[in-house]
Amino acid sequence: MGFRWIWVFQLLLLLALFAIWHVLTRAEILPPFFFGEPLVVLEVIWEWFSGGRIYKHLAVTLVETILAFVIGTVAGLVVGLWLALSKTASQLLDPYIKAFNSMPRVILAPIFAVWFGLGIWSKVLLGVTLVFFIVFFSVYHGVREVNPVLVANARMLGASKHQLLRYVYVPSATAWVFSSLHAAVGMAFVGAVIGEYLGSAKGVGYLILQAEGVFDINTVFAGVLVLTFCALVLDRIVTIAERRLLRWRPGQVGSQS
Repeated sequence: MGFRWIWVFQLLLLLALFAIWHVLTRAEILPPFFFGEPLVVLEVIWEWFSGGRIYKHLAVTLVETILAFVIGTVAGLVVGLWLALSKTASQLLDPYIKAFNSMPRVILAPIFAVWFGLGIWSKVLLGVTLVFFIVFFSVYHGVREVNPVLVANARMLGASKHQLLRYVYVPSATAWVFSSLHAAVGMAFVGAVIGEYLGSAKGVGYLILQAEGVFDINTVFAGVLVLTFCALVLDRIVTIAERRLLRWRPGQVGSQS
């Protein structure tokens, strides 16, 4: 099936889901008070963008998300490479990495709010803790999975540590990293929105919290749809970057059509 037809069927599926939602709530099979009404939800989104109310809130949430995504990704890359290539450091820090990863990071939100205030950085750091481990474990396992024969052959040919890192370990980890970045985008949004829930005067999460406080389910769904669309846009950017940087991978050329 052609790429353009896939887009057509995806759009038709989306319209079908909205139509089913509309019919079920209109017939009150699903109570509108609890499930909202799709036309009202779309009207709220239209009012947000046409009236300009959403832009400052969306900008705050996107800045928090992008900062959390970038910082968490870079930190995960650096620490993942370091621990994968340093057996001593890996053994020393292994229990601490596992302990921090098993911790429900949502509980850190109020702590970060106390430490860094109600500005963007408390939300950014919460997002970083969510993104970091996704990228870290992908890099760590990607480097550890490098074929030892390949490494041995490169060393026999006189490759230095820097050359091994650049031409063997990093390319091996790259595919693992990009597969993790798609999940990391969503986690960055989760960190930003949860932080806004717990203490903020701006952001899409703040708008959702306000609507939730007055039982306005339509506005809640509107905020969820806006965030979902933004997450899909960022995920698409990651996909484009992945295709450009992994052109060497078998089958990558065909997937671009």
